[in-house]
Amino acid sequence: MSLETDIKNLVESIGLKLYDTAIVSENGETIYRVTVVGEGGTSMDQCVEATRLISPMLDVTPPVHGEYRLEVSSPGIERKLKNLDHFRLSIGEKVKLVLTDKTKVRGELKNVEGDRIVIETEEGLRDIAFDDIAKASTFFEW
Repeated sequence: MSLETDIKNLVESIGLKLYDTAIVSENGETIYRVTVVGEGGTSMDQCVEATRLISPMLDVTPPVHGEYRLEVSSPGIERKLKNLDHFRLSIGEKVKLVLTDKTKVRGELKNVEGDRIVIETEEGLRDIAFDDIAKASTFFEW
């Protein structure tokens, strides 16, 4: 099993879903960032609980060589959608896409069917192949 699979299993044991993992460098510090989502949002208490579960595992199987800091958080209200699972976890939210032909699409994410994304735009439903999407993110209208 991979480290990411082990983390996925741990966070699912407390009712969360693994959104993403990343190793980033900020201000000279290495951060192992784990983002999780919960049904109806993610609370600070859930992030703390996930941290307590993940941290001992990383003591045995560190994600990087050398010093790093573990950070467990929600991906936020406006976030990038990088894979089909990200789209599945964002059904019902507003999304904006840039397609490979530079067309821009905005609307509500209605469904993910296989490798196709269904979005309700002002013009009606659009069925878009995942491979035709160059960039995607959720957005919030203030």
